[in-house]
Amino acid sequence: MEDERIWSFERDLWLGGEKVYDERVSDDCLMALPTAPYVFDSAAATDAVKHTPHWDEVAFSDQQVSRPQEGLIVIAYRAEATRGDETYKAVCTSTLRRLSHEEWDVVQHQQTPLGTMVAEPE
Repeated sequence: MEDERIWSFERDLWLGGEKVYDERVSDDCLMALPTAPYVFDSAAATDAVKHTPHWDEVAFSDQQVSRPQEGLIVIAYRAEATRGDETYKAVCTSTLRRLSHEEWDVVQHQQTPLGTMVAEPE
């Protein structure tokens, strides 16, 4: 997958909501997010998206792409997302896996918020 398509794929996940998650997030995916329960499997992450308002805009910076082996892409970046008056900034990683020639899914995603104190899970 070329870089432009990678970033479009990732942007769609930020802006697209439940339908995009259902299509693009693997049943094997694990996520680390800054809200309880903090560590999510695919079903829990998709369920959380159902109950979260969609972002209106997202911008990426400090974008890095690694292709450690055929059919595997790892990306890292800064995200700044907005909805209404709310702004969210984070550093993120995602790992994409090729399923077939033009079909990819997400097997890992992590967000570390910037400028926000994240509470201890216990």
